[in-house]
Formats: sequence, C-alpha cells, structure tokens
Amino acid sequence: MENHFHINKQTDMDNQKDFSKNNQNENEHIIEGRNAVLEAFRSGKTVDKLYLQDGLRDGVISSILRDAKKKDVIVNFVSKEKLDQMSSTKKHQGVMAICSAYEYADIEDIFAKAEEKGEAPFVFILDELEDPHNLGAIIRTANLCGAHGVIIPKRRAVGLTATVVKASAGAINYTPVAKVTNIAKTIEELKERGMWFACADMDGQVMYDCNLTGSIGLVIGNEGSGVSRLVKEKCDYVVSIPMKGDIDSLNASVAAGVLAYEVVRQRLGKK
Repeated sequence: MENHFHINKQTDMDNQKDFSKNNQNENEHIIEGRNAVLEAFRSGKTVDKLYLQDGLRDGVISSILRDAKKKDVIVNFVSKEKLDQMSSTKKHQGVMAICSAYEYADIEDIFAKAEEKGEAPFVFILDELEDPHNLGAIIRTANLCGAHGVIIPKRRAVGLTATVVKASAGAINYTPVAKVTNIAKTIEELKERGMWFACADMDGQVMYDCNLTGSIGLVIGNEGSGVSRLVKEKCDYVVSIPMKGDIDSLNASVAAGVLAYEVVRQRLGKK
C-alpha cells in the first residue's frame, strides 16, 4: 500500500531556497507557532507545507505530525537556525506552516465541469512549475480557452499562493485546480478514463501535425528543466511549438497559451 505521508529530507539550504522563492509577499499565509499551526489543521485550513525543527518530538509536535499525516501534508525537518531565518515573528516555537490562499478541487470536480458543459475533458497538467506568476497566468489561460481544470503536484512546485490567485485575474474562481501526489501515476489513471496526453517539448512533433482533439491533457514542465523524463514517458505525444527566433524556448505560461489555442483551433475545426 502506498504511503502518502511525505517527509522531506532536503538540506536546510534547499528548504530555505524553496521557502524564499515560493513565499515572497505571502506572509499572510504563513502561520508560526505550535498552537497556531495546530489550530490551522483543526479548523480545516489547507496546509501546503509544514516546517518542523529537527529533533522536536513532544506532545504538541506529535499532534501536529498526526494531523499532517491525515491531511497528506509534506513535512520538512529543518534546523532551528533555518527556522529563525524563515520566521518573520521570531516566535515560531519550532513550527511553521504554509497555508493555501485558495481551496483545492478534486479531479472529479474537473470531470464534472466537462460533463456539465457536454464537452470532452480538457486539462492542463503542470510538472513541477515553480513560478507563481506562471501558475496564475496558466489558470487564467485555462479558463479563457475552455479548459476544465488544472492539475499540479504536491512536491517541488508552487501551490495556490496569494500571488497565484492575483495573477489568475479571477479565473481561480471558475477553474478547478487539483493537487496530486504523483503526476505520472495520475496520467496513467486518467488514461484509463479515455484521456490522451500531449507533452510540451522543443524536440517534439510540430503541434500542427498532432491530433489534439477529443479528451486531452496538455503537460507543461518546469521553467528550467522542462517535463521530467518519467512524466514524458507517460505521454502519448511530445509536441513542439515552431519557433523562428534566435532563442530556443518560450516562457512556460506563454507556451501553455500557444498550445491551448491550438487545441481550441482543432476542436473548432472538428465541429
């Protein structure tokens, strides 16, 4: 049986880098202190990540860990010095949590939206996207092009922060965003429901030559490294955008928009 409780063994430097990169201007969604974090779990807040001081195992910490396990929250164990650097209040008591600025949907919500519209499912799957502005822009594009939802991973990726919500320009209110433990496994499960997947990669087949109609998922990778090897292997197509300039890649959200509207063009052509 798969264990969905994740303990992150990253180094302190990695954790500090991730925390700084993904949480600039997000202080209103960072909770510090044992009782405050415990209450966040008990009140039903969506916690994206939990940071605990390495070595602490008292009663309250054990309760927080139990709640994190129930909610399938990623736990990062870091040193006191690193928590001190991360903390704005300097009263973290060995515990800090990053809460989502918006509620996540379930994959079933995405399928329900497609069914409600009488359309074949059309989703974006984002593989380790890190920039909150890119995620927000893709949610906005997903709404405007008629996609039924966006799927993101729990690990090594930005979540629904306040910056993402703002960058979506309101689209987050209409476009379900689901968070999953394993992108490759999710693709396999969605294939069993009749979906096909096209992965964006500059070495792929030109998008105009690919059949992007029907029940389709567009897979967009990390801003620097692209789609991971395992996820790419799960896709049915590797699709490229023709480019004539002197540089070899587009911003992730721009690439997502270009590919999305090729899906729109092909869908309109099939009517």
